[in-house]
Order: sequence, then C-alpha cells, then structure tokens
Amino acid sequence: MSKIQPLADRVVIRPMSQEKTTASGIVIPDTHKEDKPMEGEVIAVGPGRTEDGKLIPVGVKKGQKVLFSKYAPTEVKVDGEELLIMDEKDILAVIG
Repeated sequence: MSKIQPLADRVVIRPMSQEKTTASGIVIPDTHKEDKPMEGEVIAVGPGRTEDGKLIPVGVKKGQKVLFSKYAPTEVKVDGEELLIMDEKDILAVIG
C-alpha cells in the first residue's frame, strides 16, 4: 500500500468486515444493518488541529481498533484498497 498521510485532525481507517453469519450459515451483509456504528483499524493519523496557535494532537494512534458513525467517513481507494478518511471527532470509541 502506498503512503497516505491525512492532514490536520483527520484519521485514515481500514474498515473491518461487518458481515455476520448465522448458526445456519446465512450471511447477513453490513448493508442490511441499521445505523449501528462501524468498526475499523487506524492506519494513519494526521498531526492534529491548531487552536489558538497551539497544536492539539490526535487522540488515537495507528493500529488501534475504533468504532465510528456509519455516515461520517469519506471513502477513498488507494492502491486498490478501500479506505476511509474522517475527522477525529467522528470516532466514537477505541476498542480494547
């Protein structure tokens, strides 16, 4: 994968598959789910935002798994891989 460096307080996330399989083997795709949070892994973090002349660093780190709002990210394709870019404020929680 090529390098991608987000600006300001943006974060690049690799989405994790949301497909679930029932006990009988029926696959439920993520498009069938309601407005539940999505899950992904942080792969790049911007330097942070500037407020009153001071740099405020981003609170998540590369490699962390996070929950985010389904409609928050911008979808991009880098070297054939689907990635998401979003503001740090759109991340709901860190998992683990």
